[in-house]
Amino acid sequence: MTSSTEIHGPTRSTALMTDMYELTMLQAALRDGTADRHCSFEVFGRRLPNERRYGVVAGTERVLRAIQDFSFSQEQVDSLEFLDDTTKKYLLDYKFSGDVTGYREGELYFPGSPILTVTGTFAECVVLETIILSILNHDSAVASAAARMVTAAEGRPIIEMGSRRTHEYAAVSAARAAYLAGFTSTSNLEAARRYGIPSAGTSAHSWTLLHTDENGSDEAAAFQAQIDSLGVNTTLLVDTYDITQGVETAIKVAGPELAAVRIDSGDLGVLARQVRAQLDGLGAHNTQIVVSSDLDEYAIAGLRAEPVDVFGVGTSVVTGSGAPTAGLVYKLVEVDGVPVAKRSRGKHSHGGAKQAIRACRATGTAVEEIAFPLGGQAPTVGTLTAVPLTTELIKNGEVLPDVPTLEQARAHLAKALVTLPWEGLALSRDEPVLSVRWAE
Repeated sequence: MTSSTEIHGPTRSTALMTDMYELTMLQAALRDGTADRHCSFEVFGRRLPNERRYGVVAGTERVLRAIQDFSFSQEQVDSLEFLDDTTKKYLLDYKFSGDVTGYREGELYFPGSPILTVTGTFAECVVLETIILSILNHDSAVASAAARMVTAAEGRPIIEMGSRRTHEYAAVSAARAAYLAGFTSTSNLEAARRYGIPSAGTSAHSWTLLHTDENGSDEAAAFQAQIDSLGVNTTLLVDTYDITQGVETAIKVAGPELAAVRIDSGDLGVLARQVRAQLDGLGAHNTQIVVSSDLDEYAIAGLRAEPVDVFGVGTSVVTGSGAPTAGLVYKLVEVDGVPVAKRSRGKHSHGGAKQAIRACRATGTAVEEIAFPLGGQAPTVGTLTAVPLTTELIKNGEVLPDVPTLEQARAHLAKALVTLPWEGLALSRDEPVLSVRWAE
């Protein structure tokens, strides 16, 4: 796993990546004697964003490391002038010593799914709320959107290229989440270095525009210089000027063995057909067509019938395609073994620490999800097969060694999507494809 030094910049500690009220609650709990009460907090979503059919759990591995790195330096504690000395001393000695269970990274979730359960004293659990939600809400939003795009592409590769459309550190975690969901590569070199994601990218329009002098533009010179540097196994951007002339020039310079051309503007479907015909006419039958320009899952689905070989997606994926947060919450569900639940209008929760199974038919198709008390006996599902969803992630404050890697999570999600009923993969808005039932 990657340390949060790399995730969050030069400071390893994640302790101040939190909201002030976490620490004011801690101080009050230390004063009134409730800090040591045994508690369970649960991460779940009340609904799916934009009436989608499913969500994807992403960021779990990053959460576990963030918990391990949640410790306070003297300098950090000194900056918390609103706290009393007792609370400051507690923070200086802080180290999470509880347990974390939850869905593995790459698992599907639905409204009410007990995605993550954090158990320990109130004091050690309450201060983790912000960092846990910050990571899971962002990464799950990106992965959920990216999974829909992968489905829409029907097996064709998608490059993540949204770094310029989000925060510099969010760009790295977004690339990771998109790769988990099935994207094949990223343009972000930090994500490639940190997570081992294949990188992709060749040139922008500025490269072609650079090759301009008093005699005008020289697209051929730009293409030739790129070929001289990278060879014919590269992608030439052919729409800086006239796209028909750009394709002709690209093949004239690189020859029919050119790997690909990219179209980044205009009516992509019409242009892809025209370019495919032109490439074939020039003998470049194996030259692929890459398209980009504000693509999302709907635009990709609309291009499925066109001769597009690779999609490049930027803004839409790093912003969750209209849902930049997964809407997950972190709620206290159990105190000293007694279930507790919020009852306010529209924000009900189900008390008690939970685990879950997914009931599936013999074909593997999922039917429903069932949540039941953590540590309890799983309910029977008749002739269906019960697939366990909850696993141990941290035990007595230590991350367990068998937490799935990014590659394992990616493979798990690909298999999990196959278990959805066919309507679960639809892009239209509707009810979640599976419901979560609570068993006592």
